[in-house]
Amino acid sequence: MPKEKTKFVCGECGYETAKWFGRCPSCNSWNTLVEMTVKEAPKRSAMSAGHGAVKLASVEGSDAERTGTGIGELDRVLGGGIVAGSVILIGGDPGIGKSTLLMQAASNLLKSAAVLYVSGEESKAQLKLRAARCGVSGELLVMTETSISAIENEVERVKPAFLIIDSIQTMVCTEIASAAGSITQIREVTAALTRIAKVNGCAVFIVGHVTKEGAIAGPRLLEHMVDTVLYFEGDRHDAFRLLRAVKNRFGSTNEIGIFEMRGDGMAEVSDPSEMFLSGNNDTGCAVTCVMEGNRPILVEIQSLLASTVYANPRRMAAGMDGNRLMLLLAVLERRAGIRTGERDVYTNVVGGIRVDDRGADLAVVLAVTGSVFDKRLPERTAVIGEVSLTGEIRPVDRMLNRVNECVRRGYTRVIAPYFSGIKTVEGAEIVTVRSVRDALETLV
Repeated sequence: MPKEKTKFVCGECGYETAKWFGRCPSCNSWNTLVEMTVKEAPKRSAMSAGHGAVKLASVEGSDAERTGTGIGELDRVLGGGIVAGSVILIGGDPGIGKSTLLMQAASNLLKSAAVLYVSGEESKAQLKLRAARCGVSGELLVMTETSISAIENEVERVKPAFLIIDSIQTMVCTEIASAAGSITQIREVTAALTRIAKVNGCAVFIVGHVTKEGAIAGPRLLEHMVDTVLYFEGDRHDAFRLLRAVKNRFGSTNEIGIFEMRGDGMAEVSDPSEMFLSGNNDTGCAVTCVMEGNRPILVEIQSLLASTVYANPRRMAAGMDGNRLMLLLAVLERRAGIRTGERDVYTNVVGGIRVDDRGADLAVVLAVTGSVFDKRLPERTAVIGEVSLTGEIRPVDRMLNRVNECVRRGYTRVIAPYFSGIKTVEGAEIVTVRSVRDALETLV
């Protein structure tokens, strides 16, 4: 008989200990340790478990091609498609479109293989309503179950090529005496789903809810157990959604997918540059081109300065790093003599995208300066460049791709770093600048 033992598990970080503490030694959270009773599994030898060491040369390589989901933006984020036997975790706020996107992907995957959709949150009738809205055929296999054992038995019976779990917080392992959604349950269920994927060669999609901090609910270990982690970003009351990969064992984590929520489901956005531009050329606005993976995207930076009534002026940045904004304001004051210490400074990236590209530095500088002096950039002008602490405008990677994207969107004038090596481009006038002071002279 397997022995039973008691341990305490932190509900925030998953830390395990043999005795109870009022405060978790790992994450320092109070009153989060929960008592768990677990059974020790019988020991198995390495040979009986099939895990004996073998020579690398004797291992057969897998040349299986990726399976496309029929959704170009999703395939882009996945690295070109779905790898057989992979486990993909999709997180996001409630109502942002996780289940809708997977239902649409299931509709396309049905054309080539069997798909099993398991829901622990909806009934079969509710699933049919959503499937009808998304145009999913009746060949989709649906199951409303929360027991991972029952799901594993059904997978063995129907042998689907793709398994969708919605959501991981509702699934339970009946051998563990804890509620669904607890740290231990999420970890054990994810381990069971990973085993199903690797043994049966079945690609598994897992829907995960997120906490108030924006992280997937459950221990951080959950993200390490799966092969790919995707996050849906954006306001659920807004039409546009961003799908970003934060981990991908089979592809790049630099790509993003852009979708628009419509009445019949998620629609791909073929030209994201148009989505992030407001079209006006007012004071305090500057258009730049950032790289998201291999994709150049035009974004608009807006800035607003206001008189402050507080001793310490506010610095607020929506869609960009606030520390980077303060650094650029310090460069402006020290290298160009523009003081903002007596005003509140607000910056915003139009469209809800988050910009971490240093190529947007010059756009922030010109937007803030334009707001200070009530000046604007000339019509159809884009700016690209990194601002150093010395006030020098430095080039960034893939400058030519960025400039060509600006030209494609109708911008006939591009302000670029002097040392970028780009002097002429068909369809656009290239204005090169060496320093912040040179760049400020382009404002009219």
